Parts: sequence; C-alpha cells; structure tokens
Amino acid sequence: MKRNRFKSIAIGLLASLYLVPVACTEDILEQIPSGELDAAEFWKTEADATNALMGAYNHVRGLFDRDYYLDGHGDYTFVRSGDGLMSNSSGNVTRGGAAYYGGFYYPDPYYGSNNGYGLGFDNYYKYAYGGIHRVNYVIDNTKRLLSNAGSESVAELEAIIGEARLLRGMIYFRLISMWGDVPYIGKVVYDNSEVANISRTPISVIKDSVLSDFTYALEKLPPKASQQGRAAQPAALAFRGKMNLYWASWNDYGWPELEGFEPSEQEAVAAYTAAAADFKRVIDDYDLDLFRQGEPGEWGEMGKADVLPNYYYLFTSQYGNENAEGEMIMTFNHGGPNLGQGDALLRDFAGRNFEGSQCWVTPNFNLANRYQSTITGDFLPELFGVNPAHPLAKTHPQSALNPEAYRDRDYRMKATMLWDGEVMMGLRSLQETDWVPLVYKTWGQPVTIDGKTYTSYETDGTYSGYVFRKFVRNFGGMGRDDGDYNWPVMRLADVFLMYAEADNAVNGPQTDAIELVNRVRHRGNLPGLTPEMVADKEAFFNAIEQERIVELVAEGHRGFDIRRWRALERVWGPVGSDEFSFRDTHGAHTVGFFNKTPEIGYQRGYIFRIPPGERDRNPNLTQNTPWL
Repeated sequence: MKRNRFKSIAIGLLASLYLVPVACTEDILEQIPSGELDAAEFWKTEADATNALMGAYNHVRGLFDRDYYLDGHGDYTFVRSGDGLMSNSSGNVTRGGAAYYGGFYYPDPYYGSNNGYGLGFDNYYKYAYGGIHRVNYVIDNTKRLLSNAGSESVAELEAIIGEARLLRGMIYFRLISMWGDVPYIGKVVYDNSEVANISRTPISVIKDSVLSDFTYALEKLPPKASQQGRAAQPAALAFRGKMNLYWASWNDYGWPELEGFEPSEQEAVAAYTAAAADFKRVIDDYDLDLFRQGEPGEWGEMGKADVLPNYYYLFTSQYGNENAEGEMIMTFNHGGPNLGQGDALLRDFAGRNFEGSQCWVTPNFNLANRYQSTITGDFLPELFGVNPAHPLAKTHPQSALNPEAYRDRDYRMKATMLWDGEVMMGLRSLQETDWVPLVYKTWGQPVTIDGKTYTSYETDGTYSGYVFRKFVRNFGGMGRDDGDYNWPVMRLADVFLMYAEADNAVNGPQTDAIELVNRVRHRGNLPGLTPEMVADKEAFFNAIEQERIVELVAEGHRGFDIRRWRALERVWGPVGSDEFSFRDTHGAHTVGFFNKTPEIGYQRGYIFRIPPGERDRNPNLTQNTPWL
C-alpha cells in the first residue's frame, strides 16, 4: 500500500525520464529513477545539471502546453468529448496529452450524473506531483554540486536552480488554483514513508513558497534567456505578479469553498499592489514589445486569407517563434517532425481538410459578438443565427450567415476564427492543397464562390458554425501532430492586462494602465477606450475583461478568470436559473448547461475534488467541503 502511494503522488509517471535508460518498462513506476540511484556517477558537472533541467522542462511542458482544453470551462470556447457531445469522458480529445487525459472540459461543474468538471482532473493532479518530483530532483542535486563548485560555476548552477524553482512554483500555483490546500513537497522523496501520511498544507503557506521560488528565480536568472523556451527574469517577475494577482482576487472576492480560508481586504490590497509593481517592472525594464510592435497589420479581403492580420501570425511557427520583440515571455517548445514533441494544435483546432485533423476545440457562437467595431470602438448590434432557407439569411445586417455582418470588426476576429465564406489553406500529405471555405453543415461538398468551385471545410467538430483560425497552420511540411511551435505560457499582452487589473483594483483607472489596454486594443485596429469605458473601477474592469476575452481566447485563461472573480453566477445565471443555451449560426439550439443547477453545483465549480484514490491511500488528506 505504501509503495502505491509513493508511485502515485511522489513519482507520478516517470516513464518520461530519459537521463539514464531503463531496460524494463513494465514496472518502471515501481522503481526509483535510475538517475537518482546513480547520482554519484551522474551529478558531476554543469552539463549534468543542465541535462537534468532539460528533462524537467520536458515533463513540466506536459502540464501547461494544452491549456486550451481548459478554455472549455469558459463561455467562449467549446471542447467536445471524445465519444460524443453529451459524454463526460474526454476520450481521445487529449490523446498524447497525458496530464489532460480524462479531464472534463464542459463549463458546467454539475453536468453529467451530477459530476461536472470539478472531479475530472485526478490524472492532472498525479502528473503535477510527478513534475514536482522532477524539479525537486534537479534542485537538490544541483545544490550538492553548488556546495563544491568553483567560483566560475556558481552563477550557472544557481541559474539552473532558479529555472527549476520557477517550474516548481508554476506547478504549485496551478495546483492551488484548482484544489486550494494541497500537500507541499519541497525536496526529493526517496521513500514512501516520507509522504505516506502527508497532510494538506494551507494555501497561504504554499503561496509564500511559490513567491519565494519566483523571487529566487528572479535573482539568479539572466535578463534574457540563452535560448527560446528557457526562462529568464521577465518570466519570474510576471509569474510572481500573477501569483499575487490571484492571491489578491481570492482575498477580494472570497473563496468560501476552501475550508479555513479567511479573506482579508488588507491582504487583497497588498497583493494587488505587489502584483502591479512586478508587472510594471516587466513592462518597463526589459525592452519587450508586442509582436510587430502591436500594429494590426492588414485585414485583407472578406472571404480571402492570403493576407491576414498580424495577430494571426503571432501564433504560427513561421513568424511567432522568432519572438524578436519578446512578446512570448515564456513558452514551452515543441521541436517539430520526428521528435515525438508534436504540438497537436492542428489536430485539435482544425478539421479534416488539414492533415485529417479532428477539430476538438471550436469557438462558441457568442464569441463573435465580443468583437467590437473598428469605427466606434464599441459593441455592434448582436449577430443572430438564421435558418439558411430564410430569404434574408444572406442579407440581413445582423445575420450570422451574412458575410458582410462581420465587416469593420476587431481585426483579431479575422485572425482568430472562420465564419461562412472565410477560407483557410488546406493541407494534405504535408503539402498545401487549395483554399478551403467554411460553409456550416456543408461538409466536404463542392461549393462555388465567385465562379470557382472549391471543396467545403469538412468538420463535424463545430457546434456553433464557427471554427478557429488561431493556432491553425496554413503551410505544409508538418503533420497534424508534428508542429514546430512554442506554446505561450506567459505573454506580454497578458502582462499589460494583468497590470491594468491589479492597478485598477487599488487606484481606479489610471492613465498608464488605460494606455496599455489601448495598446492591446490597437492590434485589433480598434479606437482607444471611450471616457465611458474608463469612468470608474467597474467600467474599466469591464473593459479589461473584454480585452482578456478576445486577446487570450483559447489560451487557457478564461475558466481561471471566472473562478477567481467568483463570476460563475454572473456568467451563467444565478443558482437555479434556466438552462444557458448555446446556439449556432443557423439559429438552432446545440447544447445547454446550468439547467436549474443547485448551489452545490456552483460550489463544486469553484474548487476541484481531491482525488479519492489519493485519499484512499492516505487518510490524512481531507476533502474539499463541496465534495464531501
């Protein structure tokens, strides 16, 4: 029994260890990593420490590089299950994304046998602790090297420890964001007896440890990373600011589902202030800029895609991976074909015309209405779905089937999604084919546009009538799982918006924060915020939330934002309200959530269930109260 406990929480899945080969893999989970058994032989040089750090990066990448699935917990992205729309099993939606496998990615925390997403992440919990084991292994052994190192090696070894501590802080930050109090393990575990009866550590203690890890990383890392995919000072500062922002949010809005947590207005103000200070340093001290200086580029033409706005190219490996301006503050690398590191972005975001992809992740219908007018800078009259047989379906100015209804909108719309008549470059057998137009529910059929016949976009994965363009490659040479791409874990645009949020919470709308939000808006070719949008704290918060929605869509932020702001009731309706119905561009109901959901359902939406398997092995692990 004790051995099983060690296997689950302390080691996690160590099959990914590659520092020292293991001949037999059938019982690898029953073994202490051979690199540790042979530490006296392996841990001798800085190169050994660097190799171990790269192994840790490889493991930790799998905890963050498919966070777009987590956007399914929000209201603007739909992540379908592997065996049907109404299933609570994610099936092969997360094939290859081991930590995410089995997660529940619908937004309703009480959906499907009164379960919902709060209980669907036992696997993620396990892999998170596997990641902690990996980085602790690097930290502890590099410290031993450091104790006997010459002066010329000290800085390099301390930087390696700094990177490992940054990764550890990121993992614990994610754990407490989902589960609240969790066990804290700050060193390598060599025997199950060290953790067999471990209790949950209060979130305030873990928060302090996370901040300490980020601070150490800030002090020891270089101002600029030596190579793309490794962390530097701006990443440490940005994550320290983000940890403080979340701590401020929990204290500001409360977290009653976390037993023993007492929110404090004083703590909230101090944490908002500290967060704003860190974000400000990232913005001011490192000569970072938005991709292509934040310029919107060109919309191109309606129904064409040979020219696209700059925002699209930020998320393609042809251009965004260069990161010349430094917008991608921290990324996790995917190395391209034949390396077993496929990014899966094409498979998850695109349809069958793109290397046989499967379109698991799509925009919800209401996303289209979030894109504001490039003329007024404000919201336009809402689009609505129309039966294609209706005589005004293609001409009514608010019809979702009228391509002209999408004109003069935020450029990020063109860069993010396709609607009827918009096209992408098809890909087959690593080659470009021809433009593929989206015509909802006309899958793989000949369609004639301007006298030319095309094959329509074949996807059964959209339930809204929209599909994503964001993250979908439009060039050949790589299979659907073989992308050469750097997944954004921290972006400068996010830092701009987090700074504005933190500063606004304490000081109300300030000129510098408004200017930063306007810089983000400018990449959509939008006018600056109107006086009404910055009239007071609430108005400016709404403007910041709006930018977070359209700027960060499908990057894994929305579900966490909704929870930390305690906005489930605001977004989905109060306890017991009628179903929140998602509809499509044809006006049809597709799926509904929060149908007279009781209070316990909302409570379970704010905090996740401690995995029962962990509690079975360790009676000292208490359960979060909504799950008792």
